Amino acid sequence: MSQVSSISMQGISKRYPGVRALQNVHFSAQSGEVMAIVGENGAGKSTLLKILAGAVKADSGWIEISGERVEVNSPIAAKSLGISVIYQELNLARHLSVGENLFVGRELKSKLGLVDFKSIHSQSQQILDSMGLRISSRTLVGDLNIAHRQMVEIAKALLQESKVVVMDEPTSSLTTEETTTLFRIIKDLKQKGVCVIYVSHRMSEIFEICDAVTILRDGKLVEVKPINKTNASEICNLMVGRDLSDLYGQRMVSLDKSKEPILSVSGLRSGKELKDISFDLHPGEIVALAGLVGSGRSEAAMAIFGARRFEEGQITLAGKSLKLRRPKQAIDMGIALVPEDRKLQGLFLHLSVRHNMSSASLREISNKSLISRRKDQGLVEHYSDALSLRKSAREVAAGTLSGGNQQKIVLGRWLAKRPKVLILDEPTRGVDVGAKAEIYQIIRQIASEGVGVLMISSELTEVLGLADRIIVMREGTKVAELAAKGATESQIITLATGVEEEK
Repeated sequence: MSQVSSISMQGISKRYPGVRALQNVHFSAQSGEVMAIVGENGAGKSTLLKILAGAVKADSGWIEISGERVEVNSPIAAKSLGISVIYQELNLARHLSVGENLFVGRELKSKLGLVDFKSIHSQSQQILDSMGLRISSRTLVGDLNIAHRQMVEIAKALLQESKVVVMDEPTSSLTTEETTTLFRIIKDLKQKGVCVIYVSHRMSEIFEICDAVTILRDGKLVEVKPINKTNASEICNLMVGRDLSDLYGQRMVSLDKSKEPILSVSGLRSGKELKDISFDLHPGEIVALAGLVGSGRSEAAMAIFGARRFEEGQITLAGKSLKLRRPKQAIDMGIALVPEDRKLQGLFLHLSVRHNMSSASLREISNKSLISRRKDQGLVEHYSDALSLRKSAREVAAGTLSGGNQQKIVLGRWLAKRPKVLILDEPTRGVDVGAKAEIYQIIRQIASEGVGVLMISSELTEVLGLADRIIVMREGTKVAELAAKGATESQIITLATGVEEEK
């Protein structure tokens, strides 16, 4: 693999109608270095990456590789220069196999000039096996979970023997084991002299894998810090321009455990995914389901929401046994779900913020069969203000907004229904630290109003920072129930994996 001594972007500026995305940004990274880029959603990270990938043209500035100016005017040009970008929004063909995706655009040919599928799958399987992925190269990408799709994207970059590998939130959908595998791959790339640019909102990862961090705010370069000369608190404060020392906030009212549970789940079973799940959730309580991807966390949430059939067990809401066959029944009874994949399952991306936010409350804002414009606007104004969504964004398509604002839209939709139970599946996935603090405050406020909050999160710091109790799951079974106060990350990991940590 040929090496690149450095890559730099000088004086990069980009303006969109009404928005200055980047303003005279300078960025550089060296061969064998892992450089983090951090910033809130809207800080300019994505625009900077798209310019580097040739997907967007800068208004001014230039790119240098090994001290020489290069033209990166298309994704093809970027790839020819050895630049690979693994986007958070995956770019795979769901109807093709894993192997076909890995070699798309550079298919191997037989002597007769035909596509050599045998060689494609053989070489693909080799790299999948080297990454420790237990999947077949012949599996359709559409049949993979989101974590495995993420790893396929990473495998694609490795096959191209890139000089610069950009990873945008690469662990957002990965298990602890897969994240460990990814970090091993990154260390191998460093040793080969590859320049790795790592974008993440997870501070623990940045301090584990990166050598330095570039901090952006409001489209401008704030500072570049060696990782051994800074800390998470300083980086967060530089990102948002304010103190975030109390990121998770505090419980607003005392929890009254003497009250009857608002939600009771007993003996829930569904195929191989759910074997025996039982727990209670009290009014105003925040309970977290913790475990690896595939442990049954999301499946349990979907069953409670009526989006997944279960063979045995009972769900009780406010003392009333529920027989849920579809989500509408759960919604009518006072159960709301913010799904893990907000773009696929939670939003109408092409519709406005207003339409998205009022979509679950059409009955409440209608006069007979007609939607009341006054009621619609009143609902959206109230919850937009409560969630700190800009007034100017209300008529904008939801798909154009940042991850944090998109998550607020989904939250606003369900808050308008005044639920008794709110289920949050990965509530801050792909959300910057500033927006995280706001979402945590919203969750605290919801709980203080007596709503039972059931939270699923792969970020153990988030689980420990927010939850009152933690239900640990493994292979579809509840293996432990812990009070969050006094629990540790290592304790949860040990229970979730079933493997004792080495002493």
